[in-house]
Amino acid sequence: MKTLRLAVDVGDIESAASQAAIARAAWILRGGGTVAFPTETVYGLGANALDTGAVEKIFVAKERPGWDPLIVHIADRAMLEVVAAEVGQDAHRLMEAFWPGPLTMLLPRSARIPELVTAGLGKVGVRMPAHPVAHALLLAVAVPVAAPSANRFGRTSPTSAAHVAEDLDGRIDAILDGGATTHGVESTVVDVSAEECVIYRPGVITLEQIREVCHGRVWVREGKQVEESENAAPAPGMGVRHYAPRARLILVDGEGARQRVGPSAKIYQWGRWDREKELAQQLYAGLRWLDAAGVTVIVCPMPAAGGIGVAMRDRLLRAGNRE
Repeated sequence: MKTLRLAVDVGDIESAASQAAIARAAWILRGGGTVAFPTETVYGLGANALDTGAVEKIFVAKERPGWDPLIVHIADRAMLEVVAAEVGQDAHRLMEAFWPGPLTMLLPRSARIPELVTAGLGKVGVRMPAHPVAHALLLAVAVPVAAPSANRFGRTSPTSAAHVAEDLDGRIDAILDGGATTHGVESTVVDVSAEECVIYRPGVITLEQIREVCHGRVWVREGKQVEESENAAPAPGMGVRHYAPRARLILVDGEGARQRVGPSAKIYQWGRWDREKELAQQLYAGLRWLDAAGVTVIVCPMPAAGGIGVAMRDRLLRAGNRE
């Protein structure tokens, strides 16, 4: 398969060239194909969420096990009615506060969503991305799009079109190149289908922010990651070995990583330690940069456990070895 590269100018998304690229990507998706596209978090690998055959291509391209459910991306509330069978009060409050944006909600699945999307579970992960390219593409396709991260299963998530090509060139129909993503860490996944809000995957939207919105109890479900199993994961991105570089990743507390490497080591300038949003945006890019440099061991400091640092720690702990 030849992977088509389609460029979009985010600063001039209404230009003829950008609109032509988006229209071509939408045409591929409507025809049952697969397209990688940028969101504000990471690049996603999309297919028509209502077409089982199209969704199967995502699993094949990524070599993703069937027990790992997908997130469905929507452009508006009309698409939400197609995807979810019910939307409760807390879900409405979270939508008002954080949509469009990096928040995925687990809601009762509509009968129109194939079981393959949800790994046979009764809940579906739904989010409305804020990235202008993602939004324009979803409007052009006019159907919900299932889209996990656009990388081989278990590997480091992609934050640029080049990262997507490293893993999936020749395995998918097209890459819609909208430049580097903004946040660099995946969306927060929260179950709002009951009287309480349960965070399965920490992300850009923090526990503190969600607690300000939800009326019931809000808590983080820790542990319970899954390996290859006949049982479905309760939410997307719950694999015990996930987000990993090729090199062995050793995690150390604080900023002591430099003390663990020799003078000839390759150093990735991650960013200022007091700027957690900058660190999050560059996290996956840094891991991929070090992989490309050919290193066999990466020593990485662990960010503080607060704000978006919680999400970074979650990804690093599932990608590496704590020392």
